[in-house]
Amino acid sequence: MKFKKSLFSVLMVMCIAPAFAGWEYNGYYLDDGYYTENTTRFVIGFRGGLSWANAKIKNDMGSLDGYYYLDLNTNDVISFKAYEAYIDEGGDPSDYAYAGVGDLSTLPAKENFSKLAFTAGGSVGLTLPNNPHWRLEAGYDHIAETSYNQIPLFEGDMNVSGGEIGDAVVHVASTGATATISTDIVSAMAFYDFFDGKQKSLNTIMPYVGLGLGYAASKTTLKLSDIYGDLSTDSDLQNYGTVDANGVIQFESPSDKSKYPTSTNIAVIGALGASYGIAEYTYLDFGVRVMYIPKITWELVNSDASLHREWFSAKDMFYTNLSFGLRFEF
Repeated sequence: MKFKKSLFSVLMVMCIAPAFAGWEYNGYYLDDGYYTENTTRFVIGFRGGLSWANAKIKNDMGSLDGYYYLDLNTNDVISFKAYEAYIDEGGDPSDYAYAGVGDLSTLPAKENFSKLAFTAGGSVGLTLPNNPHWRLEAGYDHIAETSYNQIPLFEGDMNVSGGEIGDAVVHVASTGATATISTDIVSAMAFYDFFDGKQKSLNTIMPYVGLGLGYAASKTTLKLSDIYGDLSTDSDLQNYGTVDANGVIQFESPSDKSKYPTSTNIAVIGALGASYGIAEYTYLDFGVRVMYIPKITWELVNSDASLHREWFSAKDMFYTNLSFGLRFEF
């Protein structure tokens, strides 16, 4: 209850204080009767809503050999480790033929990235003197953590060679992944408010557009599993976990998320929305911000974070933020 009272008090101060801040600024009327302000106003805004993230998932594991066997009865393909397990359980070796070796880095992702998350942010800035339509703002937006869980992570047709069936194309599934992502974006934006050239009015819808650049920091985590057994033959990957009694890697990742790397990028931001005056220089704000980030990378990390290897990335990530908020100008 004390928290609610404190929050209410803060909001009351934010809404009432502008009434005592001297809203009348020096200005003049032009020959055609339009009013122009020659004083800068301070702008502060708060917003929250939903963000839709959409990107193409790209295989970044690098060249990695997988060894496969072909089921002669069903034409299904299994990894070398899966074939070993089959034989250990008393299976008939004549049921399979060695298909050969293929490069796992050529496999496409099974599913692209498409997720909803909560978003919140704020901005501070200034209106331009003699050009009250223009606002320049520094902003911050946080897109909350969301998950990308895929089994298999990669699946598709792959060329294999060196086997008993000669050069061939086989259908392969590889890797199970549990991944998360959250993103923070610090931005510099320019906005143009559309109104009739006079001071902004109450009870009036004023559209706006905006454009800017930002610095995006995306925190990603990745937990990998070799459920198909095709990763465990690689000596480098064996450094990222322990090999169990069946010869399959049990990947070990840091329990502390802070040990994972942060993927940083330049973001391009466009905005479209409308504001509505509810009190003098106090506006409801409803808008859409589209944030483009060229690439966000997930890395395979061992338990003590001493080893890193890129595994996959979100290429051409678009965050579309639909938000509602309040803006004050004083």
